[in-house]
Amino acid sequence: MTATPKGQGPKSNALSHITICDLTGLLAGAGATRFLAAFGARIIRVEQPAHEKHRWDFLRGGMSPDGTKSGINFGGGFNNHNVEKLSVTLDLKSPEGKELMGRLVSISDAVTENFSAHVMGRLGFTYDWMKTKNDKIVYVANSGFGKEGPYSDFKSVGQVVQPVCGLSFQSGLPDHEPAGWGFAYMDHQGAYMMATAVLGGIIARNRTGQGQYIDFSCTEGGIGLTGPELLDSTVNGRPMRRPGKPNSNADNWPPMAPHGIYAAAGKDAWVAVACRDDADWKRLAETIGEGWALDPALATFDARMARRDEIDAKLGEWTSRLERGHIEAAIRKAEVPVAQVAMPEDRIEHDPRTSEWGLWPEVEHDEIGKVRVEGIPIHMSETDWSITRGAPCLGNDNDFVYGSLLGLSPDEIADLKERKVI
Repeated sequence: MTATPKGQGPKSNALSHITICDLTGLLAGAGATRFLAAFGARIIRVEQPAHEKHRWDFLRGGMSPDGTKSGINFGGGFNNHNVEKLSVTLDLKSPEGKELMGRLVSISDAVTENFSAHVMGRLGFTYDWMKTKNDKIVYVANSGFGKEGPYSDFKSVGQVVQPVCGLSFQSGLPDHEPAGWGFAYMDHQGAYMMATAVLGGIIARNRTGQGQYIDFSCTEGGIGLTGPELLDSTVNGRPMRRPGKPNSNADNWPPMAPHGIYAAAGKDAWVAVACRDDADWKRLAETIGEGWALDPALATFDARMARRDEIDAKLGEWTSRLERGHIEAAIRKAEVPVAQVAMPEDRIEHDPRTSEWGLWPEVEHDEIGKVRVEGIPIHMSETDWSITRGAPCLGNDNDFVYGSLLGLSPDEIADLKERKVI
């Protein structure tokens, strides 16, 4: 048996002292342990054996990037969110599986999962049970509504959490239905919050010697992100979207005019412009060079606010005739805040800032080969993240984890495989 898993390259040592028994899936959970894995934590992903048809993490399966193969190891979302992790298979319903799960808990600093409220309890893996295996264990449970309370029986995904917590109501145009987002925003934010909870629990354990159970609700996390809008509602009784309130691309505080997103020439091309004060407006008006913009009646902030809709319409007419890069360059030269509204391809493929940051590292996947994945949006001068190992194929690390870490013999491992325990 080897001391390190096969295919493991140099890793960050920031969290290399931490081992996590990971039952998370999809994004809200897997995204949390992905973050920790990039900084060197040993993440042991516990998954269902290959013979089970219905998988908890349905993102695991998919089509190969070239479209020639499909299977359990080709899911794009799965492979992006499980880099640098280990995969073991385990039948958690069998007596032998429960015993092995206990041994995994015994060598771990934390157990992580994002099942609905009662799954772990039905399996017998309560916090009290975990403490019998490791009295210093930190157990972090991530769910849409928490494990207790009136909504705990409901299941959710990020697209459910967002409208329930109030975030979707903030996004949209006046007199139109809330727009929300086209992706699971709260799965991403929930993953970051869950990673923080894991680290907070481990730091507290290292200081006090006591493990703990951490119940995390993504919906409550989303409520916390509503910020000033929550305060305005509770203190002043004013909803985010109301008559006189600008659309969600602008705001009344700090008030600016013009301030918004404007169409440029071409399909789905946009620019963002913000005039902070009268001096900004003077320079923008000179850049535009048209009579309506140079009208002295618009020189003051109060005058522009009174005619904000008119200005937005005329500014939009001007931008719609020009290419977005030209607009950005001209307005930036005038020292007025401006930016193109970037699409994913713009930042990933064509932006030198993204390339210099190293945000899309290339990893080696056992079946896919070389593929780019998402990096981490921070850099640390001494203990930076490292992502070189692709997501594990199903059960890729059974021999290493059960052999090198838990001490089972090759014959014992072979027997467990034969009986489909692992």
